[in-house]
Amino acid sequence: MRKILLTAVIGTMCLLGAADASAVDFLNMEPMKLTTPEMEPKLDYSVRDVHLGRTVKLEAASPEVNKYQMTWMRTNPDVKPYKVMDDLTFVGIPVFAAGWIIKSEKNSFRQDYNNKHANTRLLTNFKTGIDDYTQYFGPALTVGLKLGGYEGRSDWGRLLASAAMSYGIMAGLVNGIKYTASEMRPDGSSANSWPSGHTATSFVGATMLHKEYGLTRSPWFSVAGYGVATATGVMRILNNRHWISDVLSGAGIGIMSTELGYALSDIIFKGKGLLRNDLEGFSENPSFFAISMGMSFGSKDIGFTWNDLTGNSIYKDLANELGDEVLDNVNIDFHTATSVDAEGAYFFNKYIGVGGRLRVRAMTAKSWGNFVGQAQNDCDDFLETVYDIYNATKLNDEDMISSGDFNRLMTDVVTDEEITVESDHLTEFSANVGLYLNLPLSKRFALGTKFLVGRTMTQELDINAAYKGTVKNMDSHIEIDNGELTALDLSNIHDGNKYDMEWDYLSMGGNNSTTYGTGISLTYKYKSNFMWRVFCDYDYSKKTFTLKYDPWSFMKVMTPDLSTVYEVCGMPTAPLEFEKEKKMHYLTIGASFAVSF
Repeated sequence: MRKILLTAVIGTMCLLGAADASAVDFLNMEPMKLTTPEMEPKLDYSVRDVHLGRTVKLEAASPEVNKYQMTWMRTNPDVKPYKVMDDLTFVGIPVFAAGWIIKSEKNSFRQDYNNKHANTRLLTNFKTGIDDYTQYFGPALTVGLKLGGYEGRSDWGRLLASAAMSYGIMAGLVNGIKYTASEMRPDGSSANSWPSGHTATSFVGATMLHKEYGLTRSPWFSVAGYGVATATGVMRILNNRHWISDVLSGAGIGIMSTELGYALSDIIFKGKGLLRNDLEGFSENPSFFAISMGMSFGSKDIGFTWNDLTGNSIYKDLANELGDEVLDNVNIDFHTATSVDAEGAYFFNKYIGVGGRLRVRAMTAKSWGNFVGQAQNDCDDFLETVYDIYNATKLNDEDMISSGDFNRLMTDVVTDEEITVESDHLTEFSANVGLYLNLPLSKRFALGTKFLVGRTMTQELDINAAYKGTVKNMDSHIEIDNGELTALDLSNIHDGNKYDMEWDYLSMGGNNSTTYGTGISLTYKYKSNFMWRVFCDYDYSKKTFTLKYDPWSFMKVMTPDLSTVYEVCGMPTAPLEFEKEKKMHYLTIGASFAVSF
């Protein structure tokens, strides 16, 4: 009953309202329209959350989704297109030019390129194939990060296009120059040394990593990329596969090629395929970490005189007589040194900070060919001496042996001789700490200086010799009175046992010492956390160099019956040892890639 009354009341009210509405109102009403909602096609991304026990839907633009999909030319909103000139630094041009300027340095290297002496080998202690793999570090890390869903600058399509153009430009430049310049490698293996392809490849990958993740995510990606690229170039030098000029030019080509490749992508694709822009904001704090490469000029020869002779009493009288006369065959000359640094400093304010530097300086000996040539003549000189001694013991011409007959008797005294250069570098490792000063010139430019002190250690230069042959014995009667030969009779030269000997022909090194350094730098901050620096450093140290020269050890093995005669006649089979104190001055000019923090 209550429901019936309520229905009647509501119906009466509706009829009264309708009665108040005029016919005109109904005539002015617009017809009803059906509106279709706009629909945007979207893929439904869902993952099963085992913790919640249900399926979770994800938005397509979220980072979680990107881990489960691979898009080709996706563009994130609010990413501005790159302008070509904003992204070109042109730093590769002066780096390439520096390598081109100093490449004439290799002309003074006395390597046996024409293989006149097949028994000469350059086989350094430093031999590694790691550089064959580190050249691909940059692209490997870039692709790995992207496969892991970590967004960088570009989507896959734009990244691959930029990489293809970068490597294509690099390959064209490197191979075009290599086979036009025809520069011989340090080891004499082929005439395609300049520029270094490994280094160029490595710096293309490093610059890609820098652009994709260093500029957009963290500057330490750039440090890692350029650090490994620099190490690759250094290994090419230490492996005797390239000169420093090859490495510098290769690095310049690698940087230039990548910048051009990315610039072409900016022109072709404009704003398509971009996921992130560069980090914004400029830090006024000059604290930095830098990786540097340069050339060191200064002390390039270490000459030894007879006054530097130590530990050999046989030559003392001769040393006293000759005094300051330089021994031509123990004077070491070096090429311009290669210098590689890792350096960093923390600044308390804009002007004053503390920091340190690790430096590796490698000097290639350009006169070790003199020692090789001398070693190859030692055997001939030795046989002539034995012949003279042999004939000097004969009382009449009928007993003397002709040189032809003597050579036939001694023909197999040496059947194989080999001179092996185990290390043709004198390498210095130094660690310094000290005060760093900075003077801001503008928002982007600053002058810097430093005052450092530290320690340096040296890796030695080393040449080995190996001889094989037949021992020559003879009947001998030798009399010596008060250190002088009074009677000598030799006869019946005959074959003994076979011998196979190896010894240190020459080695030279330096002691650990204190080193002092200073320098001036000009820094250009071209991005929020990234800088290029050019610098000129001065380093000083006082080192004691030791040299052991042992060219005659083979004599006491080939003809043991004459060992005593050699000593008496002033031909000792013991090595010569020299010690010399020298003040070392180096002026290093180079460039750095640096990040601020």
